[in-house]
Amino acid sequence: MQRSPDTLFTPAFIALTLSDLAYCTAGGVLIGVTPFFVTGPLGGGPAAVGLAVGAFSVTTLALRPLAGRWADRRGRRPLLIGGAALFAVLVLGHLLVTEPAWLVVLRLLLGAAEALYFVAGFAALADLAQPGRAGEALSYNSLALYVGLAAGPLMGQALLRWSGFPLVWAATALLLGAAALLAVRVPETLEAVVEAGLPAPLFHPAALVPGLGLSTGVAAVSGFLAFAALYATDLGLDLWSTVPAVFGSVVVTCRVVFATLPDRLPPLRLSAFALGVSGAGLVLCAVVPTAWALVAGAAVLGVGTAFLTPAAFAAVFSRVPPTERGSAAGTATVFIDLGFSGGPVLLGVVAATSSIPVAFLAGAVLTASGAALLMCHTTPAAPLRTGSGPA
Repeated sequence: MQRSPDTLFTPAFIALTLSDLAYCTAGGVLIGVTPFFVTGPLGGGPAAVGLAVGAFSVTTLALRPLAGRWADRRGRRPLLIGGAALFAVLVLGHLLVTEPAWLVVLRLLLGAAEALYFVAGFAALADLAQPGRAGEALSYNSLALYVGLAAGPLMGQALLRWSGFPLVWAATALLLGAAALLAVRVPETLEAVVEAGLPAPLFHPAALVPGLGLSTGVAAVSGFLAFAALYATDLGLDLWSTVPAVFGSVVVTCRVVFATLPDRLPPLRLSAFALGVSGAGLVLCAVVPTAWALVAGAAVLGVGTAFLTPAAFAAVFSRVPPTERGSAAGTATVFIDLGFSGGPVLLGVVAATSSIPVAFLAGAVLTASGAALLMCHTTPAAPLRTGSGPA
């Protein structure tokens, strides 16, 4: 793989980011619309919403490490293309769902596609970044995720009002098809290496502490997004998609303005700070039961989220060689799955037994525990292998 030593925005990087944008916009549509699909046509309650939203990550917990090893042995490109294409086919399966149990089954299958696409995407992104710029590369690339989170619910609400759920599922599948076609434009980034020694570990130790901290933030954010729309309608905010739109817009703005920050500060300390800010946003949403406080809290949560993932992955990729990036990405994304699956379920149980504001407070407790963990491990550690930074 050849690339300019000074250029981050190569054609391959742009193609990967555009593919992520289409994929994540489709994901944003599902995040915004799925709670209303569960509570509307399927007749479920808050606990069913949490279970349905988080179910897909259960499958990815098993498949991410395997996908990481596959990406290190067979390459990133097949997983990118195949994951997006499989997701598109499975989204069309929503047209056949008539009860919550079948939706949970379908979303468990979606987890397989999610595992393939995201592990390969993170590994390819680290391959494309120059030494010492992994955090910056992730900051720019992850704009696709949060633009998708901002635009997807708006698109989903518009499509739902226009023609109902079938149009939502069809449009989402088209977006995922576009993601697969754009992934075709991404060349294989795994460099050929001589097979020697033991394979990369299935669970990479470099990702354990950063991943645990990251999982608490992801759990809080995913739980918040699962119930923010429903809480917004309870507070009289008819345009419920404003909340995730504000959240995503703040993340995008912060990652553009402060793109290089994760490479200039100790990454675990920055991650701990980000978790503290996220917790403050959730507390604001919980203790002030007004629409403006919900929007403001979503903005504060967006500030914390903007720095958390780039800093966590900068800590991981700075300690692994190129041939183990898939393994490290697979391990780190397992913790993302734990957050995505556990957050909505946990906050759903709390909301069902108490209230949505109390569920937001539970999310704040999660972020506080993650910040404490990372602050206990902020002493810089030597890289696992000399000269193993992103290349």
